[in-house]
Amino acid sequence: MKTQFENETITVDLDGHNVRLDVFVGTVLSQTRSMVKNLVTEKHILLDGKVVTKAGTVLKTGQVIEVSLPLVETGIVPSKIPLDILYQDDCLVVVNKQQGLAVHPSPGHQDDTLVNALLYCIDNLSGINGEIRPGIVHRLDKETSGVILVAKTNEAHLCLSTQFEKRTVKKKYIGIVEGFLQSESGTIHLPIARSKSDRKKMAIVEGGRPASTKFKALERLKKSTLVEFDILTGRTHQIRVHTKHLGNPIVGDVLYGSQKQCKNQLLHAQSITFAHPITGKNMFFTAPLPDYFEKFLKANKVSDTQKENL
Repeated sequence: MKTQFENETITVDLDGHNVRLDVFVGTVLSQTRSMVKNLVTEKHILLDGKVVTKAGTVLKTGQVIEVSLPLVETGIVPSKIPLDILYQDDCLVVVNKQQGLAVHPSPGHQDDTLVNALLYCIDNLSGINGEIRPGIVHRLDKETSGVILVAKTNEAHLCLSTQFEKRTVKKKYIGIVEGFLQSESGTIHLPIARSKSDRKKMAIVEGGRPASTKFKALERLKKSTLVEFDILTGRTHQIRVHTKHLGNPIVGDVLYGSQKQCKNQLLHAQSITFAHPITGKNMFFTAPLPDYFEKFLKANKVSDTQKENL
């Protein structure tokens, strides 16, 4: 697949003097700061002919910024993959993503992702996130099921992305962890970064990106615990890494757990709350637990007598 780019040239004026590059470029091109940071990471921004390495570079009047904006990848093949669409209007779609479905194409997953499925059944998707992620505002891990938002228009995408950046979007997850928690509730504040020993994993790393996860035990099962999670930040594998650090990894998690209790990863994005990008109306959606999740719960329930002995 070949990526197409749209080139933009910006001359820094008085409004951009002493302003961070990610802030200025984001304002001029109607992009979020996180998107501009991604462009910097991918070396798609030049400043006076040189590749920008820091999104926080302070600008001076007269400097010239060249930006290569990736467009929607034209080589993606729409695929007829069943989707559980919870809601849809002219600017957004809310999907209950099934476990095992990657969100966007990557090596090894070229035509069997949520993006492929969306292109098959949705006429228009936002192109603002570029390349191979049309419409994708945020992500869920492949083996995590549940609610995910998709933008149909660039205007909706920008509004939703801003809400995520300001942390006004509220997401709740339901998971089952191995064993019993030492504390019934609490908040985990531990930084996360790529593992230095295994590039497939994330890890608790000093100097990593700040990450905060609230948790609350809902029910003790035979050898595990049903837990509600509220993520205050959105780092890769955040819940899975934080629970692993507690000594209670998510049941069925191949990377961070033992997978002995269940063949399915028992982590589900249960609900999401956000403001509608056009009307401003408060929107709230929930996704029912998958069948395998419900079956595990039923099979691992304990009686009142057994609870007293736990």
